[in-house]
Amino acid sequence: MKSNNQGKSKFKSVFVCQQCGKESPKWLGHCPDCQAWNSFAETRVTLSRAPSSPHPSGNKPQELSQVQKGDFPRFQLGFTEVNRVLGGGLVPGSLVLVGGEPGIGKSTLLLQISALMAECSKVVAYISGEESVNQVKLRSERLGIVGKGIYFLSEPDLAAVLECLEGLSPQLAVVDSIQTMYLEDVAGMPGSISQVRECTWRLERWAKQNNVPLLVTGHVTKEGAIAGPGTLEHIVDVVLYFEGEPFSNYRVLRSAKNRFGSTNEVGIFEMSDKGLVEVDNPSQVFLSAYKDETMGSMVVPTLEGNRPLLVEIQALTTSNNFAPPRRIANGVDFNRLLLIIAVLTKRAGLKLFNQDIIVNVTGGLKVNEPAVDLGIALAIASSFRDAKPISGLVALGEVGLNGELRGVSQLDRRIAEAIRLGFQSCLIPRLKSKPSFDFADVQLIQAGSVAEALRLGLTKEG
Repeated sequence: MKSNNQGKSKFKSVFVCQQCGKESPKWLGHCPDCQAWNSFAETRVTLSRAPSSPHPSGNKPQELSQVQKGDFPRFQLGFTEVNRVLGGGLVPGSLVLVGGEPGIGKSTLLLQISALMAECSKVVAYISGEESVNQVKLRSERLGIVGKGIYFLSEPDLAAVLECLEGLSPQLAVVDSIQTMYLEDVAGMPGSISQVRECTWRLERWAKQNNVPLLVTGHVTKEGAIAGPGTLEHIVDVVLYFEGEPFSNYRVLRSAKNRFGSTNEVGIFEMSDKGLVEVDNPSQVFLSAYKDETMGSMVVPTLEGNRPLLVEIQALTTSNNFAPPRRIANGVDFNRLLLIIAVLTKRAGLKLFNQDIIVNVTGGLKVNEPAVDLGIALAIASSFRDAKPISGLVALGEVGLNGELRGVSQLDRRIAEAIRLGFQSCLIPRLKSKPSFDFADVQLIQAGSVAEALRLGLTKEG
């Protein structure tokens, strides 16, 4: 006689980190993987006593050379910048995760995308688990969106959301946000790692089965990563980050993962009273207030993805003889700034030990690539020595610990962007061979060290 308990499920408790998804049989105050504190929460998992039997799917292995390349028709979203970041448009059946800090403009971006799709006679389903229909209506009126063709539902229960989507059969679906969705048959509160993982997986399955593109927003942690990165980013097809400084009007949309295109593209927007506006010529916008030959200011050709941009780096040095000197970095990496200050002190002879040093990237952008090292060094030295940069100069190069200058990638594209905006000189690391490009409209000034670059790029003090 078989036991009545055979085939029934039983439960056990595990503790799961709500930041990275690490599981532990007991509670831990500190996660050994992501280093988060007090992030473990108890979660019940189901254990089936009956052994699972294999279910053949009918799929057979194929030789890769014999597989026919599939065609991915893409939806054009009306935003050229968004289409660029997605690799040419939105692929049907794809699940796109848009992450960003609260108030950065994620909901505004998705509502504008929904409106542009609805104007193309597409049926759009907009699901919100944290805002009411009146709140979204107020935003749509502020943005000048009528809302025809956009069907809004305020519902955090994912089972009800999927039922609504099945009945509506939209061409585009938006869920804002994944951390507010929950399932009754899954343990944990909304936003917990188990709920987020299961909700994302079911949305991904619905998008694939119905061949409908799905846009999902996600909150970020204190470190700037999407909450639950070990689960969300591996399930979805595309991961986009919407970034920007809190007091800046400019926003950058960058791709961290894209199964249908490159991750080396970025989109740049400006937040206005009518919503997000595309920036077609970002270099000119960021340099709109730049004045040539300004002390403590240097223009650097940097790369955002594959797009060259000219940004202005400003530096201010002031004497501080009564307290430890302060170093403030806005838009640049703080540790990189400390490295450059140390090199200027040791290798270039600048006495910065008693100087407060503030470095800022205008326009609210963040630039972290090593190519901006030389621009930061010149800006600091210009402010410290009260020496102006030579007229029409841009500078780029990586600074080494010995004070040497190292080359950067895609030099020709950076210089071409500088020429387009009217700069006549470019201070670069010394080239080992003759450059493959030929720019007659710019003077290339080559330097082998930081000390030499300061001598060539700055005028005499005073």
